[in-house]
Amino acid sequence: QVQLVESGGGLVQPGGSLRLSCAASGIVFSIYAMGWYRQAPGKQRELVARITSDGSTNYADSVKGRFTISRDNAKNMVYLQMNSLQFEDTAVYSCKADRSSVLGYRDYWGQGTQVTVSS
Repeated sequence: QVQLVESGGGLVQPGGSLRLSCAASGIVFSIYAMGWYRQAPGKQRELVARITSDGSTNYADSVKGRFTISRDNAKNMVYLQMNSLQFEDTAVYSCKADRSSVLGYRDYWGQGTQVTVSS
């Protein structure tokens, strides 16, 4: 059974920091690209950050310089370090694993964790 379980969300003041974690099981973690997405009320889900199996990263323009994605293949974990948080960062943050090869395309989603930035 494939499982992606996020943790680390919560309430934080503007300017504060949080680190989100995503624990994956049931997949060969090292061959999957991992991403963090977020969805705020009334908005579409958007890509926040993504890291490929070889460690390449990309970020949404809105979070560049503030957020850092990383992975630990030995632990089947992916992280999102979020600094200088703003009201606009409030959303449900979800972890995604995906792969695309000659075997086809497949992705898996976690249930999400709430991040609320409030004074």
